[in-house]
Amino acid sequence: MTPTVTSHALALNPGIFSTLAEALDYASRGETGCNFYSGRGKLAHVLSYQDLQLQAKNLAKRLNSLNLPRQSRVALVADTNPDFIRFFFACQYAGLIPVPLPISLHLGGHQAYVTQLRRLLESCRPSVAMAPEGLVPYLEEAAKGLDLSLLGGPEVFASLPVVEEDLSPLATHELAYIQYTSGSTRWPRGVEVTQSAVMTNLAGIIQNGLQVKEGDRCVSWLPFYHDMGLVGFVLGPMASQLSVDYLSTRDFAMRPRQWLSLMTKSQATISFSPSFGYELCVRRLGEESPEQFDLSHWRIAGVGAETIRADSLLRFASTLGPSGFKQEAFLACYGMAECSLAISFAPLNQGLNVDRVDGDWLSNEKEALPISSTLILENDNIRCSSFVNCGVPLPGYEVEIRDSHGSPLGTRKSGTIFVRGASIMSGYFNDPVTTQEVLSSDGWLNTGDIGYWVKDSLVIIGRSKDMIIINGRNIWPQDLEFLAEQQPEVRPGDSSAFSVSGPDGEEMAVMVIQCRESDPQKREELVKRLRALVYQELSIPCFIELIPPRSLPRTSSGKLSRSRAKTDFLSRVHWDVLAPMLSAS
Repeated sequence: MTPTVTSHALALNPGIFSTLAEALDYASRGETGCNFYSGRGKLAHVLSYQDLQLQAKNLAKRLNSLNLPRQSRVALVADTNPDFIRFFFACQYAGLIPVPLPISLHLGGHQAYVTQLRRLLESCRPSVAMAPEGLVPYLEEAAKGLDLSLLGGPEVFASLPVVEEDLSPLATHELAYIQYTSGSTRWPRGVEVTQSAVMTNLAGIIQNGLQVKEGDRCVSWLPFYHDMGLVGFVLGPMASQLSVDYLSTRDFAMRPRQWLSLMTKSQATISFSPSFGYELCVRRLGEESPEQFDLSHWRIAGVGAETIRADSLLRFASTLGPSGFKQEAFLACYGMAECSLAISFAPLNQGLNVDRVDGDWLSNEKEALPISSTLILENDNIRCSSFVNCGVPLPGYEVEIRDSHGSPLGTRKSGTIFVRGASIMSGYFNDPVTTQEVLSSDGWLNTGDIGYWVKDSLVIIGRSKDMIIINGRNIWPQDLEFLAEQQPEVRPGDSSAFSVSGPDGEEMAVMVIQCRESDPQKREELVKRLRALVYQELSIPCFIELIPPRSLPRTSSGKLSRSRAKTDFLSRVHWDVLAPMLSAS
């Protein structure tokens, strides 16, 4: 078995197609495709685009034997394997709508995963559902009592008869798929993405964001049920006829160095990750020599999907410099499932552009006042907040940053980001109320994100729902979490900050921290040190709770869920117990 090629004779078409089926028809004329690797770095499956087209069309004809109404939903538990991709494109050819569902990664047990699947199935109301063999029992339990025409693993669908009739693929105006949001601030919602929307976004990503060229190759460990994993690294490579090498998300979490090994082996040029992925690689490398890897071909190291941590990325660049990795390869971006995927990209080949601003002025005046490194050193009273510039919106987007009254703001004034364009969702499936809350009649999407302009570039501060408001001051949870993660006992991504209503009705700041330290005295010292540091930096009291490792809740895509961390905190802490602790803090 050999992986699909990188260079091939088929002329590059940069995503200029009307539908996903049309894009695959073109890609199938070449020699590129998908390659799946095990956690040990062995090539396990090869699926060329030519084979994918043939197998997807055959499966589409089997699905047609079920006589489902056009645009019926097909729920697909989205593990990183060839079956998911076959089924996804079979739906495209059969006129059915695929709905990727998450696999169990951070959900804390059998029943929690079954409950999540059940709620998603009730939400999307599929006609049929498929899961990999090992997850079929979970799916069967979750679907009990629901009216599905067929449920099972790939072999159940392979046994359906073939209906020899012409296929009628999904058209430009029809939905391409339903993408569930990660649920970092609320329960996941099913984003309706049309063929036209996703193809517009893919063309913008390929032509403007990445400037894909012949000889490019992708590597990804991102989950197929997340927008960056699905659109960025399943649909994107196919729409630009690039080969892509996959490592499962679970295998990456266990052996993050395999990501670097796969980049070395395939000489790939494009790969993306949230900040924590780069940090995890550095942590697991330890004292090992980075020279065992060859990352000199890596021209685009994309970063997005969560708050971009410049410090973590710079540590990665410094550590992996001897392997040939270039700091200039970092590419910050901003996007969300409601916009198919991407909204903006920083310029290529320039690395990270970090904007350092007066944190207190930003909180109080809602203006990002830039400050120099010299001024920070000379004035201890200035609290510096750092944000990564996420670049210019893709062509075809209108973007406004608005104040609380809905008026557009000028440069460096912070407010809510609104977006309008051809890649915007048509709505949340089966949820007109929530759709109307965020999508106006004239097409403007309220992203729920807070940011500001630096000339024509977007800088993202965070989610508006995450903001902590204490005595009228706006405080970003990232500022609290940053202070915690500077402590030697706390790793990046191991803290979650939010606010709760105290016994007197006043908002109070809380920070929950995963702590590996077992010595009671050292734990108490950490808490006291952090309380003092938070008060020194932000002039607010903060209640700090230490919890065991791997206890903080995360979304299906691995992002920190502050809303669930808050819910968990309130479920286990009672005010009569908390009151004396608060007086101590």
